[in-house]
Amino acid sequence: MAAGLAALLDDIAAIARVAAASVDDIAGAAGRAGTKAAGVIIDDAAVTPRYVTGFDPSRELPIIKQIAMGSFRNKLLFILPAILLLSQFAPWSLTPLLMVGGTYLSYEGAHKVLEWVGLGGHHEEDAPVVEQGPEAEKKMVSGAIRTDFILSAEIMVISLNEVADEPFINRAIIMVVVAIAITILIYGVVGLIVKMDDVGLKLAQSESAGTARFGEGLVKAMPIVLKVLSTVGVIAMLWVGGHILLVGIDELGFHPIYEFVHHAEEVVAGVVPAGIAGAMKWLTNTFFSAVLGLVVGLFVVGILKLIPRKDKHEDSTHAESAAH
Repeated sequence: MAAGLAALLDDIAAIARVAAASVDDIAGAAGRAGTKAAGVIIDDAAVTPRYVTGFDPSRELPIIKQIAMGSFRNKLLFILPAILLLSQFAPWSLTPLLMVGGTYLSYEGAHKVLEWVGLGGHHEEDAPVVEQGPEAEKKMVSGAIRTDFILSAEIMVISLNEVADEPFINRAIIMVVVAIAITILIYGVVGLIVKMDDVGLKLAQSESAGTARFGEGLVKAMPIVLKVLSTVGVIAMLWVGGHILLVGIDELGFHPIYEFVHHAEEVVAGVVPAGIAGAMKWLTNTFFSAVLGLVVGLFVVGILKLIPRKDKHEDSTHAESAAH
């Protein structure tokens, strides 16, 4: 899939050629940007479907549309102008800002892992979102857009780093085209994923026995697929958040952690067949990134637990008492 995304962004680079003076340089730069950002794009596509789980099927596509529009706003109105200005006048600030986002992703992922193992605190069993009404939908969409903001910032900064040597106007053109294409790609894929059960139902009504069986199998498989994607999305938060921190710490001058990971990559690559050495190095880096993300996330969870906060239930009880 990453190769397909890289190919897509190579096509985007061809579009950028038309509007740019230095045609060949911009094409190559956009291609590099797409290749480097492809992993985070996959993570974004994996994270998003969990935000539409539990909704009425008729609300799934409208909700994805809301999240997609929020993603467009994130990239084009907030992230892109900010990082273009920062890259021009304060390039040193991009790494620390990105690390803040990485910390947030690590926290979100670690919090979910604690819930998986039963240490996330006492939570009442939530009713399906479809039974909770419009406020639950707004809350879920807002959460998805917040998470998208961090992943979008990662995608955009990675892409920007690959075209940092281009003139300002060329940089802006490439980044706008990449932002639009990536958002359409991600939420197009997400829309397809969450509506596959409806496609299965339609196929199950076919007069062809083979098509009907395929449709029934698709309907049965989609809950499992969505559950797997939800799990992958949480792991992706830890991986991406940890990788941001891993690279950021190294860029800020503390090298031992990244040197250890790089050494582990070389050790693994040296004991596997040459044909899979690259993939194993990537998996090694991913593993240690996720571990770092989990450690940092758990640390942040612990810090936040020490900060006294008012209980919402307690607040509402006081409010009811005051009303009486």
